[in-house]
Amino acid sequence: MSWARHRLRTGDDFRAVSRQGSRSARSHVVVHLALLPQRGPEPRVGFVVSKKVGNAVVRNRTARRLREIFRARMDCLPPGTDVVIRALPGIDGLAFAELEDQVAGALDSALDKARRRAGRSAGAAR
Repeated sequence: MSWARHRLRTGDDFRAVSRQGSRSARSHVVVHLALLPQRGPEPRVGFVVSKKVGNAVVRNRTARRLREIFRARMDCLPPGTDVVIRALPGIDGLAFAELEDQVAGALDSALDKARRRAGRSAGAAR
């Protein structure tokens, strides 16, 4: 599978998802999720791993772990979903299974919030 079509690329994309999307946090990750059906069929994801997380080795390892976790959940997302996953300091000390639970919980919660928000705006438009 090629990640090229599943990546958020520009700062504008990251900003749009962070500002318009639903947010859900756990102790070591924050997930921003926006439902944009007009954008396209494939879900897209972007990772934010700052220097507060660790040096370059730790940041790259963290991004790889998050990418692998997201890859397994990509099929569960509706078309046009954009996701930004932000890593928080201390994430490098988590076991993979614990990190997977945190990401899954935050992603599910953000998706529920986004669906409720979309349902409210669709109801108001009627």
